[in-house]
Amino acid sequence: MELSTRTFRVTRADLVRYAGASGDFNPIHWNDRTATTVGLPGVIAHGMFTMALVGRAVTEWAGAPDAVVEFGVRFTRPVVVPDDDEGTEITVDAVVKEVTEAGLTRLDVTARCGDEKILSQARAIVRTTG
Repeated sequence: MELSTRTFRVTRADLVRYAGASGDFNPIHWNDRTATTVGLPGVIAHGMFTMALVGRAVTEWAGAPDAVVEFGVRFTRPVVVPDDDEGTEITVDAVVKEVTEAGLTRLDVTARCGDEKILSQARAIVRTTG
């Protein structure tokens, strides 16, 4: 069973807000010159911000924040955020892989930016609400 796709738009303004909230002001998240100097294709979203967006999708699918029992990802590609008003989109999909007798559901999650997978081994275990 596949769960409905969630789409999140990410702009440079989102990165500025996240930097303020997290205290992570690394210039690769706001300065193109710095990002390209260290070998990145441009300014990239914070990895934990990306993970949080995916976590938001999992929470919505689960129906409540306390229904998420476990959640983990591995980062595979950075999310490049252009310097325009449109930003970029992250799409999140999930497939139910297992439902246990104990009322837990294992989700395999896929997150993409464009055609690129940005996470691997993204999995969640949620408590089935009924």
